[in-house]
Amino acid sequence: MSRKRNRKVTAVQNRKRLVIAFTIFCVVMVGLCCRIGYLQVVKGETLKKKAISQQMKDELVEAKRGEITDRNGNKLAVSTIKYSVWARPAVIAQGSKNDAEKKEKLAAAARTLAPILEMSEAELTEKLSQNIALIKIAKYKDNDTVEKIREADIGGVSVTQETKRAYPLGNFASQVLGSVTDDNNGLSGLELYYNKELRGSAGRWVQSKDASGKSLFYGEEKYYDAVDGNSLVLTLDEVVQHYAEDQIAKAKSDTGADRVRTIVMSVETGEILAMASTGGFDPNDPRTPVSKSAKEAMAKLPEAEQLDYLNAMWRNPLVSDVYEPGSTFKLITAAMALEENETKPGEHFNCTGSVNVSGTVIKCWRSENPHGTQTLTEAVGNSCNPVFVKLATRVGIKKFYDYLELFGIDQQTGIDYPGEADAIFQGEKEAGPVGIATIGFGQGIAITPIQLISAVCSLGNDGVLMKPHLVKEIKDQDGNTVKKIEPEEVRQTVSRETAHTMCDIMEYVVEKGGGQTAKIDGYTVGGKTGTANSVDPKTGKYGDKIVGSFIGLAPMEDPKVACLVIVDNPKGEYHGNMVAAPPAAKILKKTLRYMNVERSK
Repeated sequence: MSRKRNRKVTAVQNRKRLVIAFTIFCVVMVGLCCRIGYLQVVKGETLKKKAISQQMKDELVEAKRGEITDRNGNKLAVSTIKYSVWARPAVIAQGSKNDAEKKEKLAAAARTLAPILEMSEAELTEKLSQNIALIKIAKYKDNDTVEKIREADIGGVSVTQETKRAYPLGNFASQVLGSVTDDNNGLSGLELYYNKELRGSAGRWVQSKDASGKSLFYGEEKYYDAVDGNSLVLTLDEVVQHYAEDQIAKAKSDTGADRVRTIVMSVETGEILAMASTGGFDPNDPRTPVSKSAKEAMAKLPEAEQLDYLNAMWRNPLVSDVYEPGSTFKLITAAMALEENETKPGEHFNCTGSVNVSGTVIKCWRSENPHGTQTLTEAVGNSCNPVFVKLATRVGIKKFYDYLELFGIDQQTGIDYPGEADAIFQGEKEAGPVGIATIGFGQGIAITPIQLISAVCSLGNDGVLMKPHLVKEIKDQDGNTVKKIEPEEVRQTVSRETAHTMCDIMEYVVEKGGGQTAKIDGYTVGGKTGTANSVDPKTGKYGDKIVGSFIGLAPMEDPKVACLVIVDNPKGEYHGNMVAAPPAAKILKKTLRYMNVERSK
């Protein structure tokens, strides 16, 4: 009986357990159904959108950056097709049973890729070991490299096409052209100033992909074309730029100068035909100095100072730096006095070696052997300081500053280039008699080279000041002209008659005065030399360093070309007529012949 009773009790217990288990199962199933219903009905649309967003990959399609050419179509900056290599570490290590196997698969991929990409296995392994879904492991690779990667057929490694900026001539007009960042945005120079025109608009490629990066057959795909950037046609002439760069490099070597700079400009239009400074950099690798000594010097600097070093290397000193023009500025003072009828070319002056201005004695550079009696024309040729002190004093402070405005000295020229500097000089109220006297012969005032050459060019252009510019045309990707930059007249500086008189005086300076080293066989040249102490930027006082310069126009019957050469801190001989005029003459001679300018009679 007891055995039967036990069986009966066990059967009842089993039934209870089954009932409880079934009840739990039913509750769980009802819960699951409710959850599924909630997800499908209530949250269905939200989850659907989330799934699509996770599967949709929106990739940028890079636009091709516009070219930069010289005025004759010679390419100075282009965009080339290159390739980036990407990796999905999770896909490479797919199927790994443990961490050790995963590491071995990543290491094997690194061993295969290292010789192809010319990278170390350790570097590649480190990149692939990062906890990142998609990582760029190499960039700017060529077709041959891409073919080798495809032949290796490594799952999880893919290649994308992109553009890379290239400068075929390397360190040529580098400080004018500038450079770009790794993502093809302007970093300096014209690349920065015209970045919006050059960069274009990126396109988009929207695709449905799984976690491994493979396209889903049921997904959507949309492609939006990129709009390539516009191209720039510069006013620069590659041939004239070569002339300029060759001559300033030779001048630097011959004089031992710290730096030599030059601008070659069209007198009639304000177009810059050449703009160069010794030094520069290779825009293809803008963060590495060109010379070995410069690399070593930069490497020794702290990181913060290295950036300052790079900025100075990229800087265009012909637009962004100021200097004391010295006697070249006497052309401006003479033009003012002639226009105001305060003097005439034949007026006689007597140089005693110095002049007293409100108790301050200002000496002539030939104080020990005074010029004596001389005409205004001869005084310009002799570069006699006391004469220009008298002329500035005659013009008077008010009118003198009015003319500084007319010649564009008190304002930026507006050249199409970033970082143009302002001139530095005392204000009208602060200058006083001594201040105006020293400015009259080019001391106590610091201007940019582009300001000086623009002002002097107005004297060779019937008194009309032109706005300097570096870009001649902007074209779209099909070669159609989008914008043409026409020569722009700014204002009349002096009358046509005064301008012609100044041209005669400038011609005398080269023919018979202190600028005879700038003579050119077959052409008449006019100009003015300059020699000035430079100001130490740290102390703000005059130091021992000298700046020798020359500005010239040719041919003087109808000036076409202007050239300014500035030699910073030459060693030994330092006068402008010896260090700056000869290279300027060679640049003018070659340029005039290249442009087929008719020889002077």
